[in-house]
Amino acid sequence: MMNDMRALPKELEEIGTHVVDAAFKVHSALGPGLLEKVYEACLTHELKKRALLVESQVYLPVHYDGITIDSGLRLDVLVNRQVIIELKVVEALHPVFGIQLKTYLKLTGLRLGYLINFNVPLIKSGIHRIIL
Repeated sequence: MMNDMRALPKELEEIGTHVVDAAFKVHSALGPGLLEKVYEACLTHELKKRALLVESQVYLPVHYDGITIDSGLRLDVLVNRQVIIELKVVEALHPVFGIQLKTYLKLTGLRLGYLINFNVPLIKSGIHRIIL
């Protein structure tokens, strides 16, 4: 699910490094098998400890044909208002999850997102970086 590696600004790369490191730390401490909201709370805590601005369940309006639609969309985690993290706790990632994250990036005008599935034995296989 890895996109092309077009150059990102250094700041985005640094945030991405923090996201991956924090996911490793949370998964190492807790392992797989918990609810998504547990991983979300722990990941946001870990990122905040790194002096990052972290927002959870961020409202995402959809602008269509000159109107704003409250569709109930929420970003799981938004870091420094620049990087989206979509969290999952599933047996296998369905391709629609990556497509969903790409659409979130498109709707927000952001370039970098992470799809992280915590329900894996090794977290490195659960982290997918998506760049627009």
